[in-house]
Amino acid sequence: MKILLVGHRGYIGPVAAAHLTRAIPGAEVHGIDANWFNGSEAAGFPDSVFASQRKGDVRDLTKDDFAGFDAVVALAAVSNDPIGKEFENATADINSEAVLKAAKAAKTAGVKRFVFASSCSMYGAGSDSFRKETDTLNPLTAYARSKVATEVGLRGIAGDGLMVTSLRFSTACGASPMLRLDLVLNDFVATALRTGKIEVLSDGTPWRPLIHVEDMARAIEWAVTRDGAEMVEVNVGSQAWTWQIGQLAEDVAAVLGGVAVEINTNAAPDNRSYRVDFSRFAELAPNHQPQKDFRKAVEELADEVRAIDFADKGVRDSRFIRLNILRGHVRDGRLDGDLRWTK
Repeated sequence: MKILLVGHRGYIGPVAAAHLTRAIPGAEVHGIDANWFNGSEAAGFPDSVFASQRKGDVRDLTKDDFAGFDAVVALAAVSNDPIGKEFENATADINSEAVLKAAKAAKTAGVKRFVFASSCSMYGAGSDSFRKETDTLNPLTAYARSKVATEVGLRGIAGDGLMVTSLRFSTACGASPMLRLDLVLNDFVATALRTGKIEVLSDGTPWRPLIHVEDMARAIEWAVTRDGAEMVEVNVGSQAWTWQIGQLAEDVAAVLGGVAVEINTNAAPDNRSYRVDFSRFAELAPNHQPQKDFRKAVEELADEVRAIDFADKGVRDSRFIRLNILRGHVRDGRLDGDLRWTK
């Protein structure tokens, strides 16, 4: 199977490629990426797991870029709420319009499987009930709205030979060669190690489902090999990895030891709170369920953070915060306001 990862030099790409080449006999994984985050690796990038890599903006891809591939995995995105707020137009263009254009081009090129990295954040402000795929969506941010728009558009592209799978991922976490520390669990581990404490900026009550990046790769494997022809939109994660943010901080501190937890009980409510029903994923992909142990995940991430030279910068000022990198490129004129390379 010949697989193209669009956005392969992000947080998920190298982990997914390594997993796919191990798990699928004869798999050949290729990558294309805008290369925004070159130089922000936590460790050396695993070039050897890719059959080929090249630079390219997802907005510029044509059917020629997809010719000969059996499956395309769309990972390229403006990746979180703070970036989406600062670069709202680029978020819509890249996360939605460009992905839909790529899906159409892939279909024209004869690609049979298209996998979209979607997000549970589209549920927005939840209630005490567990949100199912058929529930009303309530996206609260530009990032979440872009994911909803893409899913809506993909419904009109799927079929006639193109199997589309939309993986509504829980919040990512865990060690990766392309480490991000602007993810809640990763932030807690890194700040705990750098400062000896975890500061919870909310009142600690919001619910958030998490998924380890290795388990995301396992779900991608299922999506590129699954049976059936219909489009599938499915929540990806597990109840065992669903926390209230305050309890997550306490659990991280317990694994690391000697870490204080400070919760801002006077914080304004954080409406990005939701619990998610993962029963459909369990039914559809029983052999690709999340497997990562929480303690091991925290310990592996801690080992990766300890090996990093932060150059005397705080975690949130470091190169592992995606918004910092993009702001730096724009400030120095390398990227324009639409996040396109100028030189």
